[in-house]
Amino acid sequence: MVSNRNFYNKLAVGAPAPEKELENNLERVIHFFPPHIKNVIDKLPEITKESDVILGNLEDGISPKDKIKARESLAKIGQQLDLSGTGLWTRVNSIDSPWFLDDISYLIENLGNKLDVIMLPMINDENEILFADRYIALNEAKFNLTKQIKIHVILETAEGVMNVEKLARSSPRLHGFSLGPADLAASRGMKTIRVGGGHPDYGVHGDRDINNKNRKFYQQDLWHYSLSKMIDACAANGIKPFFGPFGDFDDPEGCESQFRNSFILGCSGAWSLHPSQITIAKRVFSPSKEEVEKAVKIIEAMGDGTGAVKFDGKMQDDATVKQSMVLIDLAKKIKEKDPEIGEEYKV
Repeated sequence: MVSNRNFYNKLAVGAPAPEKELENNLERVIHFFPPHIKNVIDKLPEITKESDVILGNLEDGISPKDKIKARESLAKIGQQLDLSGTGLWTRVNSIDSPWFLDDISYLIENLGNKLDVIMLPMINDENEILFADRYIALNEAKFNLTKQIKIHVILETAEGVMNVEKLARSSPRLHGFSLGPADLAASRGMKTIRVGGGHPDYGVHGDRDINNKNRKFYQQDLWHYSLSKMIDACAANGIKPFFGPFGDFDDPEGCESQFRNSFILGCSGAWSLHPSQITIAKRVFSPSKEEVEKAVKIIEAMGDGTGAVKFDGKMQDDATVKQSMVLIDLAKKIKEKDPEIGEEYKV
């Protein structure tokens, strides 16, 4: 662990200095794409306009024989795309894989400052983050980058969940965390083969009625504990939490409910594995018109933001003002970047 006194020191001579404040970009959806598949690449210019972030995936879903092709294709695509208003990320292979070192060095050499974030999979402890941090810094210095590339960590092992507080304060390069439910399920020995979302057999029964009939079953959220723990670690360290993938493309209702739970709990966004999920994520991770209107009225009713007032039949105080400002600040960002969604916000 780096001490607080040296936390913001450069990790390589000539590398960009770490930023003390995280850029407050709108990142409701991170759209994954395989960089080596032509029919996907052909659709990228339009998808890039629709997404807050596009991510060239080099890890899971890319077979070993296609790893180098995908890496080279991503570098070429990243140079050609119009990325105005859209972040460019990549998920590299794990640090113990034979591709990790070349993933980092090749992409930094060929994309330079166009690459915003490197996503690290299968992270268990802070030393792995610090290793990646140093190696990225050395390549930033070698290829004369002027802006630091951020690290985003996928929380997808039992050990990672246990260590998430240490992980979240390990490096100033950290952008945030995503929950990876599929690998996490395997790591824990969970009995589900679903990728994100719930399971029909995971729940609780309500009480029996007077005739011992009509006992209802309520499906529960498999990911609530892990997601909440990750969100707390991110909030405590000024970085961003995200929900990861929802694998069933034919279940938009299930996807929407999982994303909405994550949004309400505090996530900034979620992954999209299919273009249809981009629209879902952008809608869900944008507050409703009614919620924003209520937040504005609470602020107006509170005046200088101190004391307490009765509004809409409920007590409102300075804590409610803070809650309201979360929605109002988000609505302002959406209105600026995405007028089609934000046109109804009166902020």
